[in-house]
Amino acid sequence: MLDNIIMGFETAFTLQNFFYSFVGVFIGNLIGVLPGIGALAAISMLLPITYGIDPAGALMMLAGLYYGTSYGGATTSILLNLPGTASHAVVCLEGHPMAKAGRAGPALLIAMLASFIGATVGILLMMLFAPALVEVAFQFGPAEYFSLMLLGLLAASTLTTGSPIKGVAMVAIGLLLGVVGTDVNSGVARFTFGVPDLQDGLALVAIAMGFFGVADVLANANRLGSGQTMSNKRINWRALRFEKGEFKNSLSSIGRGAGFGSFFGILPGTGGTIASFMSYALEKKVNKNRKNFGKGAIEGIAAPESANSAAAQTAFIPTLSLGIPGDPVMALMLGAMMIHNIQPGPQMMTEHPTVFWGLIASFWIGNLLLLILNIPLIGMWVRLLTVPYRLIYPAVLLFICLGVYSANNNIFDVGVVFLVGVCGFLFSKMRFEPAPLLLGVVLGPMVEENFRRALLLSRGDMTVFVTRPISGACIAFALLIVSWVVYKRFIARKQLYANRSDDLEMKVSI
Repeated sequence: MLDNIIMGFETAFTLQNFFYSFVGVFIGNLIGVLPGIGALAAISMLLPITYGIDPAGALMMLAGLYYGTSYGGATTSILLNLPGTASHAVVCLEGHPMAKAGRAGPALLIAMLASFIGATVGILLMMLFAPALVEVAFQFGPAEYFSLMLLGLLAASTLTTGSPIKGVAMVAIGLLLGVVGTDVNSGVARFTFGVPDLQDGLALVAIAMGFFGVADVLANANRLGSGQTMSNKRINWRALRFEKGEFKNSLSSIGRGAGFGSFFGILPGTGGTIASFMSYALEKKVNKNRKNFGKGAIEGIAAPESANSAAAQTAFIPTLSLGIPGDPVMALMLGAMMIHNIQPGPQMMTEHPTVFWGLIASFWIGNLLLLILNIPLIGMWVRLLTVPYRLIYPAVLLFICLGVYSANNNIFDVGVVFLVGVCGFLFSKMRFEPAPLLLGVVLGPMVEENFRRALLLSRGDMTVFVTRPISGACIAFALLIVSWVVYKRFIARKQLYANRSDDLEMKVSI
């Protein structure tokens, strides 16, 4: 193992390969800051450039593009409440309130550090336990996926700071939006209302930007005519420092997030979005500062960012070890390997050891480069908060339009993002939070597809969801979550009635 690691670093530290790694992470970080483009579009555009490059350098550059976007995406989420990808949407819940409170510097710094630590954990697991993790992934069939997604949806109802009933309602709306489009099994168009543009479904980027970005612009529209800014605090290096004990308290959140991300990264079809939402939901329940969640809790940034970066690294495990891509980005990476006559699979370690271990070593180098690139830029990004609303919000709307259009080159998505933004503004007025809805949109198609697939394999036997050990455990946890929510509501209602009775007795005695 040590000899292989040394060989990998020797490959990655050649001047040519180091340059390609730097180009990849630099462009990936830049694209991550631009909302709506994402890793898929970036790799698609740069894939032809790699045809004439050495295989190791080409894969290092494309991999740097992929995980580089996970660093840059947190910037606009924290500063402008504008998630460039769905996996960064949950960062808006705590990052933007911190920015409004004049603490954008620590928010961005913890996002960068959590991303680096989470990626480091993912790389270590990939180096040491890749075969064992692949065996774990093999234990997940359609029944296990369905139960896991169901558990995720119920956990999503706890993302709200208010009523769990409102959280469940938003999840249900998200599920309905998620099934819009063509049915994978039958090919029938559903909920399209005769609109051809809806046959491919609603663009996830449009929904995320609408519910967070456009809704926030509408909520602050009354400030456009004034010279108000988001923050008037003086910006210097002292403004980037954490408060006493803040980073130490975040380390446990980073560790839990890295665990979630590493687990979901190895499961094909899941990825960083689910990992970031699930890690945030867990932090809201177990963190000792959970009362601050929704108001700008730094742990609510650390956990999902760590999970997202860890998932970006471990997503390479099934791709490299088995040749099974877990998402469209990994499918492009698989195509890039085949273009260079590299067959991913169990034999890749022995047939192409320099490429395999050089790629893993480049993950370390690339993540360190991203940390070095981003920390000096934090001060520059924070200065965006001193720009008046009347200048920054028109620019935000322009970036939203460009980002949504460039995702699919479809002007219809621009109309969708503004319609969703109006709905998001109305929901916020009624205190319905958008995060559970977004996770419902992400998980809806997966829940339906795996439910139907599991029933096909079991010939319609519903007990398959409880007789299989992993699936049964997930169902049991889901029932525990429901029971706990009902119990808490019952206790709260009982306490309310008791307080009212005491007040009434006091008034009668007076």
